[in-house]
Amino acid sequence: MIERVSDAAARPISRETFARLQAYVELLKRGAEAQNLIARTTLESIWERHIVDSAQLVRFERRLHSSWVDIGSGGGLPGIVIALLVEGPVHLVEPRRLRADFLNHVSETLGLSSRVVVHQAKVERILGKFDVVTARAVASLSKTFEISSHLSTKNTVWALPKGRSARTELAEAKQAWQGVFHVEHSVTDPDSYIVVASGVGKKP
Repeated sequence: MIERVSDAAARPISRETFARLQAYVELLKRGAEAQNLIARTTLESIWERHIVDSAQLVRFERRLHSSWVDIGSGGGLPGIVIALLVEGPVHLVEPRRLRADFLNHVSETLGLSSRVVVHQAKVERILGKFDVVTARAVASLSKTFEISSHLSTKNTVWALPKGRSARTELAEAKQAWQGVFHVEHSVTDPDSYIVVASGVGKKP
């Protein structure tokens, strides 16, 4: 599995990092018993459906020290996985208290507290500019840009898993938003896609 994660992220994964990913999986499984962090039907395929699926977003930003913001982090997907694979700061935005508490617990347990910041708030209230924006199963593409474009600059990379609806959502978003957009295949599902964007801004 270490090779699978490494291939998805397009960077080498050390055994120490893989051990921390394994520890996160155990924390996620235990956390899922107390609250709905992931669908129970995906527990058997947790590595492919959640860890590898999150890790693949890292390949869209090759600079190790870039700053990331993950909107609607939930149980830490993809934000915690990203934080384990990169060296820059990672901000996790999660409005629900129990999930934010879980993210803080995971961050402390895995030794990520120096680089991971958990915001228990709606994304509209977050301040700052980031090199990369991610959001997994949060809102439509257009809505995601609407609520979080204030966190981006013209150089920000957006890496947004959109499943099978990617092309439809992108066509809709282009009616109001401009930028450089392309659609990438997911490495975990041949029928799922990731929208990668930069220079995103509201059309005049």
